[in-house]
Amino acid sequence: MLYNNPIPTKIMTPDTVETRLGTLKFVDGVPTAETTQLVFDNLDFMRGTEVFLNFVPACSIEAIRLSFIERGAGKSNQAILFADLCDSNPLLLTANTDTVYCIGLLDLEADGPTVVEIPPHCGPGTVNDAFFRFVVDMGAPGPDRGAGGKYLIVPDWYQGELPKDKREGGDYFIARSPSKINVLILRGFLVDGKPDASSQMFRTGLKIYPLAAAANPPQMEFGNVSRVPFNTIHANDFEFYEELDHVVQREPLELFDPELLGLAAAIGIKKGQKFAPDARMRKILTDAVAVGNATARAITFRNRDPRAPLYPNSQWQTGFIGDDYRWLDGDGMGGRNHDARTRFFYMATVNTPAMALKMVGVGSQYAIIAADKDGGDLHGARTYRLNIPANAPAKDFWSVVVYDPQTRSELQTCQPFPSKNSQRDQLIANADGSVDLYIGPQAPAGKEANWIATVRGKGWFALFRLYGPLEPWFDGSWKPGEITMVK
Repeated sequence: MLYNNPIPTKIMTPDTVETRLGTLKFVDGVPTAETTQLVFDNLDFMRGTEVFLNFVPACSIEAIRLSFIERGAGKSNQAILFADLCDSNPLLLTANTDTVYCIGLLDLEADGPTVVEIPPHCGPGTVNDAFFRFVVDMGAPGPDRGAGGKYLIVPDWYQGELPKDKREGGDYFIARSPSKINVLILRGFLVDGKPDASSQMFRTGLKIYPLAAAANPPQMEFGNVSRVPFNTIHANDFEFYEELDHVVQREPLELFDPELLGLAAAIGIKKGQKFAPDARMRKILTDAVAVGNATARAITFRNRDPRAPLYPNSQWQTGFIGDDYRWLDGDGMGGRNHDARTRFFYMATVNTPAMALKMVGVGSQYAIIAADKDGGDLHGARTYRLNIPANAPAKDFWSVVVYDPQTRSELQTCQPFPSKNSQRDQLIANADGSVDLYIGPQAPAGKEANWIATVRGKGWFALFRLYGPLEPWFDGSWKPGEITMVK
């Protein structure tokens, strides 16, 4: 008798077990040397894949940081300005063609508490930390409510004296951040269909400087990057892990949950330690990032969450599955939705409650579409029609922008702006007030004003945006049409 008492079979391990990894072999419950190597290789692979899926937000910020430094905008007072709007030249995740972007890096390690003065009438603005978490809104959805004002971004570790918060009678809207690097993204609206007024607004009204230099702040520098090609997107190969290592070495440990830090440490990315995988580990991680990238693309373009569709029997989907900018299901009762977070940051650049919550007449709302009405892929060689019904529920304007599924950036075509905007473009409306947009390689005769070009041999997807969304958007009584192929 091997045991004095009966042993439940469910706790035992047979000598051989068939799995997706192959046959696992054991000697009285102890894995053989061959099986041990097999499962350890698989464990490292799984952790490498999970690191990719979970750290996309961090590496996305790092890629932005590196690109800004290359453009000579690595200091807080050096902002990048899309003075003539963002065209398809830069690689920037699902950037819009509709607002004037003004983007800056805040280095709280170098500058300490940092002041951001924004002018009145600024559109939606946001500060995100180095893990793309929300820090504070500015402009219309922020506490200044479009009146402008002074914001003070304070590092969590700062222990010095601070001025009084404006909400307590002081001069600054104060927000704290857990990271050294933060990204400031401001947007300005078109005036008479042109970007000039907003561009000038930022040049004359935006100021960023250390609180310690408030008496004599450095002069702002603005680099116009409209029509300039540069890359702000993280790597999808082994270099991704090197980007992440830069972040882990630079940022406070407190920026990340210990569970996430443990995943990174398991593949050799650990604060204070050189990331130097051997040949075995490098090969495993090369495979892991490839599978992670494929998984992120599946989550992005062929999402399986039943809450993704905005409407029944529709291809339009929400970018914020679960309607929470923190990716918490049921306000945390369901934990964090990792797939929803991965999806958003694999295709988007800024995170704010103003994009996820119901804020009637304020902020913005988004819908993504990557298939025609029958669920078929969108081909650049085909011509499609998209009907925007009359009375679109936008206090400010609506737009449709077409993107490249490879880069998740604006599709590069014969048109500098692969988009149509209800405020900027002279669109031809139908008799019922609706607008038919045509998306394809060539404009149908007489439809040139409503045409967005595509490229033969390339796919595409699109985002529909509402600025100042109104109640019919939120209650679903108004919705965009499906994408249909023109026969």
